[in-house]
Amino acid sequence: MKISALLLGLLLTISVQAQQPVEVDDRIEERNFMPYELMYYKDLTNAVTFEQISSPAFSTKFQQHTDYRNKDFVPNASYWVRLPIRHVSQTQKAWLLEFYDQTIDHIDAYVPQANGTYQLVKLGDEQPFSQRLFRHKNFELMLNMKSDTVMFYYFKVQSHDFADIRIAFRSTNRFIYYSLNEYFLFGTFYGMILIIALYNFLTFLAIREIKYIYYIFYIISVALYAMSLDGIGFQYLWPDQPEYNAYATGITLYMVILWSLIFTRRFLSLPANGPTLNTIFKWAIAIRTAIFLVALFFAPAILSQRIIEIAPLSLIFYSAIHVWRNGYRPARFFVIAYGVLFAGFFLRAMVYFNFLPFTILSHYSLHLSFVLEMLFLTLALGDRIRILKDNRDRALRKIIRQHEANMQLKDKVNRELEQRVKERTLELDAKNLALEESNLKLVKQATEINQINSLLDLDNWKLKNRVKEVLEERLLEKAMDYDEFKTLYPDALSCYRFLEELKWSDDFHCRKCHNEKYFEGAIKFSRRCTKCGYNESITAYTIFHGIKIPVEKAFFIAYLTVVGKKGITLENISKQLEIRLNTVWSFKKRVVDRIEELQKVGKRPTVSRWQDVILVAMEDPELKKPANSTPKKLLKV
Repeated sequence: MKISALLLGLLLTISVQAQQPVEVDDRIEERNFMPYELMYYKDLTNAVTFEQISSPAFSTKFQQHTDYRNKDFVPNASYWVRLPIRHVSQTQKAWLLEFYDQTIDHIDAYVPQANGTYQLVKLGDEQPFSQRLFRHKNFELMLNMKSDTVMFYYFKVQSHDFADIRIAFRSTNRFIYYSLNEYFLFGTFYGMILIIALYNFLTFLAIREIKYIYYIFYIISVALYAMSLDGIGFQYLWPDQPEYNAYATGITLYMVILWSLIFTRRFLSLPANGPTLNTIFKWAIAIRTAIFLVALFFAPAILSQRIIEIAPLSLIFYSAIHVWRNGYRPARFFVIAYGVLFAGFFLRAMVYFNFLPFTILSHYSLHLSFVLEMLFLTLALGDRIRILKDNRDRALRKIIRQHEANMQLKDKVNRELEQRVKERTLELDAKNLALEESNLKLVKQATEINQINSLLDLDNWKLKNRVKEVLEERLLEKAMDYDEFKTLYPDALSCYRFLEELKWSDDFHCRKCHNEKYFEGAIKFSRRCTKCGYNESITAYTIFHGIKIPVEKAFFIAYLTVVGKKGITLENISKQLEIRLNTVWSFKKRVVDRIEELQKVGKRPTVSRWQDVILVAMEDPELKKPANSTPKKLLKV
């Protein structure tokens, strides 16, 4: 047992000599330990316990890897870090340990106690923000300097993505000074983003161009992405949802790339300046969105792979250069903006691969490049407006010069036209005198012609009246043929006018309510009662109501039936009027029935009063039902 204890003590002494403890010196405010300066053990199985790690037998497995590079970090593996610190009870300052990387998932800090035991303190972004010892974006651990001895601090670091295992040993005075300055810079950074976003929103309200909205979304996405990297988002936006930390960086980075592609496509006017690039941009947006959805639901590890963003950023940079070289002047500041952004990404990559030393400037190079990029993009938008204004002013000046030239040409043409008008006016005056003399002669001749025409019109009128009188005399004396009859009643319009005079020559009387006021009905020649609304057609209560033949032909049949001219058969009437024999017979029977009805009451229609058969009583059944008897083939009138 003594030999074993002696061996363990010897191993611990050798380990302490191999790893020099951190000396507390009030004159030195802080000391930063890079990963290649730390003694750590990498557990790929995640099966080693703290009891094994803290045992003297395990101390020789802690090694310092001077060739360590950030790319060597293995996600989801356990990195056990051992940091010896020589406590000094006489120190006048309070001391703490701080992890810079705010995205580490788990940090199990084993803090040594005065009685030789260890207290487990859980840190990491998977813990609610309210459980932190310091309400700060980084992870801090307070040290207790009550005894003069060397204390071994153990840290188990585990993260699904790259973790920057840098540990700072500093005094609280230094911590407060540095953190206040850092938060001041953060406030300046995010304040500038807010001001730029507000400025572009006001510009959008004035100009109403959608590209400013796309740019605002891009700026907000950059701010959210930076906040997810800095831990500011976890501290102020989602402090009680630590599970979101695993997705925040990937989601916000996708938003940055998405709105950057959309804004670039709109700003560079790719549909007009580069149709092929415009198609490539559409495919880039679709492919990046598909990768994001697959990573979000099926492979969350892809969300943290920033290497895939090189393709869309390179596409944006190339497109800007291509459009600029093709003469699109507003793209010049756009090229500078993304050149600065590429420089920031390159500098950050150089630090990541340990080609450049870690400094405050190199660590925040991406933030600085984002700010400069947004400033240059804002200049690009303003430069675009200025260029468009210059083009408009040049166009206006060109229009003004053209207008002045047109006015001069117009004045010249007007002077020439005035001279020609004067010359032409003299010619026209001479011709007008000749025309006036001709007009006087024409007026005199026209007066004579009008007098002759008046006399001719009077003779024609007298002749027509005489012809009409002769025909009417013939109508009363003997039967006319159809051609002569058409002279008096040539069409349906003349027949309807005759019926209108026959029915309503005295006045209108409603057959329903005996009202005498009316207005024009829905059909021509009909009348509607103003009281009951009854609509009476022109053929209602006449023998022509409901007939299927032209009314002027029905007039002729009624006339022949009353006259009773011998030798005219139904077949002759049918051929002469070009209507069916049955139809002629049916209508003739209706007229005959009307004549018999008049004879019963002592009214026998004559040739001079053949119109008496036209009007019938309101209850006449013949108006409701046509005759359906079959005519004899040789029946005469």
